[in-house]
Amino acid sequence: METPQAPASPHPGRPARWHSAIEPRALFEIALLPWMTPALLAAPHGDGHPVLLLPGFLGSEFSLVALEVFLRSRGYAVQTWGLGRNVGFHARHAQALEQRIRHLHHETGRKVSLVGWSLGGVFALYGAHEAGECVRSVVTLGSPLTVDTTRGSQAAPFVQAIYRLISHPLGPSAHAMQPRAKKLRERGRPAMPVSCLYSISDGVVPPQEATMPGADENIRVPGSHLGLAFNAAVLWIVADRLAQAEADWRPFEASGPLGVVYRMLTHPALPV
Repeated sequence: METPQAPASPHPGRPARWHSAIEPRALFEIALLPWMTPALLAAPHGDGHPVLLLPGFLGSEFSLVALEVFLRSRGYAVQTWGLGRNVGFHARHAQALEQRIRHLHHETGRKVSLVGWSLGGVFALYGAHEAGECVRSVVTLGSPLTVDTTRGSQAAPFVQAIYRLISHPLGPSAHAMQPRAKKLRERGRPAMPVSCLYSISDGVVPPQEATMPGADENIRVPGSHLGLAFNAAVLWIVADRLAQAEADWRPFEASGPLGVVYRMLTHPALPV
């Protein structure tokens, strides 16, 4: 059975206010994760290729600890970006990321998979374009990839306020309009497989921005934005995506008992 794919406009405008209000449900997702360990241990193993994890806005490497530990258990050579806290889509981080990708590729002799959470997914897409010959696949988790150039970012108001305070006085739309970001939109999807994970109930980044027309797949997941890197369903799907053979990549298909649960939680008929 095919995975539910993103419609042309899964949710117009900003995230629903009540979705933003219940973002603390991420704490429940974190608390649930240990209980999901037996199921996660059945996730597919990989071939040991390098995987680079990129944190979301204001996140550090520590925010990716669950994803890092889990992917190491699946046999991957996991690294984090090593640039400290993500404080916005700045040139110095973008340039350093490209160098990091090229170094990992040279050091291991293998292509690197990029997994980016939220703003980290924008960096992942940038790295995939700038160092495409070094990148094997890209997986984004609730990342603002498709920003309307006329309306600007539709991220939740509280997120935009924090972004203005920390990163840029004009908010995330300012960075979405900078040359590097414009180049990303003009180029579209990179040459390697791109998997965009999104949640209809994301209270931070609206689904129409977290999906990408032309991506190899837009995969709906249940849960909050703040809990994506601790969400058992997300971890399972990321492991499945990374385990795809480089020469025989296939779209995600939810199967088995976990697939039944997945489809129940993400069916389009569920209220949003």
